[in-house]
Amino acid sequence: MKKLKVGMISFAHGHAYSYLNSLRAMSNVEITGIADEIKSRVEDVTTNYGLPYYENYEDLLATDLDAVVICSENVRHAEITIAAARSGKHVLCEKPLGISVSEMESMISTCKENGVQLMTAFPCRYLASVIKAKEAVEQGEIGDIIAIKGTNRGSLPSGWFLQSELSGGGALLDHTVHVMDLMNWITKSEVKEVYAYSATLFNDNLEIDDTGMIHVKFANGVFGVLDTSWSRNASFPTWGDVTMTIIGTKGTISIDGFAQKNELYSMENGKGVWNFWGDNMDDYLVKAFVHALLNDKQVPITGEDGLRSTVVALAGYKSVELGQPVLL
Repeated sequence: MKKLKVGMISFAHGHAYSYLNSLRAMSNVEITGIADEIKSRVEDVTTNYGLPYYENYEDLLATDLDAVVICSENVRHAEITIAAARSGKHVLCEKPLGISVSEMESMISTCKENGVQLMTAFPCRYLASVIKAKEAVEQGEIGDIIAIKGTNRGSLPSGWFLQSELSGGGALLDHTVHVMDLMNWITKSEVKEVYAYSATLFNDNLEIDDTGMIHVKFANGVFGVLDTSWSRNASFPTWGDVTMTIIGTKGTISIDGFAQKNELYSMENGKGVWNFWGDNMDDYLVKAFVHALLNDKQVPITGEDGLRSTVVALAGYKSVELGQPVLL
C-alpha cells in the first residue's frame, strides 16, 4: 500500500491534536515527525507515540516526507508554507490562511511554482447539516438565495490568540473565516462589499476585539451578515456555535452545525455540557487532504478558498477603521 509521509509543524493551535489523531488512524499515512520550537508543547505527543521531534521546522522539511500540516500561530502561516513549498512539500494550513492579502497571494503562487498543493483547513464544510443544505440549494429546493444570516459565536480563547502580533486580529478575523467560507461555497459567488463593526465588549482589560459583526454583498446580489463574537461566557455548555439561515425565493433553510449533541447536567461539572456525537469534521478534512494527494487529485479546499474568506475579514477591519463600507 502506498503511504503518504506527513509531518506536523507546530501545535500552537489546538486543532493539531485532532488532526494528529486522524492521521494516526489512517493506514495509508506515515507520520514522520513533529516540529515545534516549544518542546514542552509536543513532548507528551512525541513521547507517547514515538514520533521524531524537531525543534526547527526547517530540519523536518529537509527529511523525506510528502506533506506537512501547519498549526502555528497565524502570523507564521505564510513563512512556514512558503518554506514547505520550496522544499517540495504539500501543505494543509490552519485557518486563517494568512494575515495579509500579499502574503496569502505569495503562499498560493509559491506552492504553484513548486508543483505542490495548498489546502486550507475549513472542516466546517464537512458538517452533515452544511452538506445537506448545500445539496438542497443546488437542487433548487428554496429557489434563488436572497440572503444568509450566520453565527460563529465562541468563547474567549487564550494565549497567542489574544496577542495581535501573533494572531493578526481578534474575533472579527478568528470567527469570520469559517462561516464566510461556507457562504462563498454555497452561493458560488465572491464578496464585493464589506461593512463591519468590531469592539471589545465582553472582557475587561482585553487589548484585542472580542466582538464582531460583518455585513457583505456578493457579486450575484446575495446579502450576508455574520456574528463573529467571542460572546459565550464560561458557563456556556460548549466553546461556541456554527449556524446559518439561508433565505431563498421559495423557502428557508436553517443550519445548526453542532446540533447532534447530548446535553449533560451534573453537580460535578457545575453546569450543563454539550457532548457532540456527530461526524468528526476534522477527520473528514484530513482524509480528504490525504486522498487527494495519494490519488493525484485537486485538494477540495484550496489556498484560493482560504484567501477569499480571509480577505473579507481584513476588509472588515478596514471598514471599522473608516466607518464605512469597503469595496473589494
